[in-house]
Amino acid sequence: MAFPELSQKELESIGERVFENYGHTIAELGLLDKLIPRLKDRLTVTGREHFDAGIAKGKGVIAVTAHFANWELLGGWLALSGYPGSVVARRIYYEPYDRALVDVRAKMRLETLYRDDSPRRILRALRDNRVLGIVPDQDVDTVDGVFVDFFGRPAFTPIAPVRFAMASGAPLVPCFLIRENGRYHIAIEPPIQLIETGDREKDLVTNTQKWVSLQEKYIRQYPHLWVWNHKRWKSSPKTPQ
Repeated sequence: MAFPELSQKELESIGERVFENYGHTIAELGLLDKLIPRLKDRLTVTGREHFDAGIAKGKGVIAVTAHFANWELLGGWLALSGYPGSVVARRIYYEPYDRALVDVRAKMRLETLYRDDSPRRILRALRDNRVLGIVPDQDVDTVDGVFVDFFGRPAFTPIAPVRFAMASGAPLVPCFLIRENGRYHIAIEPPIQLIETGDREKDLVTNTQKWVSLQEKYIRQYPHLWVWNHKRWKSSPKTPQ
């Protein structure tokens, strides 16, 4: 669906590397105590000034990323680098697994907020001038969303990042962790320039499309680092949400 120009062999190779990425991610989280002290020697960053500028304005920063490489480690780097950080996560119904992930984030000085928490609690993190991490790249029918273009197909996409940015005045900053050859690079993009025409529904679609297009750019460049086994196009514009 996404790469019709590739051969079957090339597609299968990407598929295999997707699961290799999962293995790396699980190992990294399992060895987190050893990895944290070594991060500064194995990680480079571009665009950090975009976070610094957002924090300087005092309204917090909304960091929007994808389930790409080790997204948990991306949030951890932010918090370990001195940015007070919170992440909006899905509450996992197998409680021991959920608790384990919360504990992993706590080791990296990250606060966990849940997607079903009150929006006021989430906005409070921005009022406290924190970096708020959101990973909204999945088709979730229990959250508000809109259809935008993703790899040439309409994909139902959460509008929370744009909604929080418009409500709080916090900059919406896309960022991605890239893992290559045992090293990491964090790419922090300039803030999304939000369009506000007065037509709220249209603006939500336009602004959501902006960061989704950026996600697609990174996924095209590093397709093996994204979670292709999620049914990203399971909803149709013709299906009631």
